[in-house]
Amino acid sequence: MQCVELNPAGNFDPWEQEKIDELLHQKITQSLSDRLVFENESVKLWELSLLPGERMPFRRHNTNYGWVCTTGGLVLTRYGNGKIDMIKLNPGDTEYFENRGKNYVNDLENIGEESVVINILEYKETKRDKRLQFCD
Repeated sequence: MQCVELNPAGNFDPWEQEKIDELLHQKITQSLSDRLVFENESVKLWELSLLPGERMPFRRHNTNYGWVCTTGGLVLTRYGNGKIDMIKLNPGDTEYFENRGKNYVNDLENIGEESVVINILEYKETKRDKRLQFCD
């Protein structure tokens, strides 16, 4: 995976007005994708698939999760703080994020010529033995 910062945090000048309006005025979902493949008391498994030119709207991340890209591809991501990154993904690239309680916001746009598929394993907060535990 290679990441290039195209715009620093705090600078919204190069943003399209449409994206700023979406970030400020539209409801931002907390699901990590539109396709939930599996769920039990501990985890959710999501599949994120983007065709060339397709974009996943802004999402709020409040949970811990890991992902693996099964296809590779070229994506653009805009963050709620103004930062924009371009990321070249290779098949098998993985990453883990600890976002529980952080309200991290970003979108994801496929700017490449091939479909991008990412599988995401989200770790749920569970209660066992009357105390709070995290399954991750």
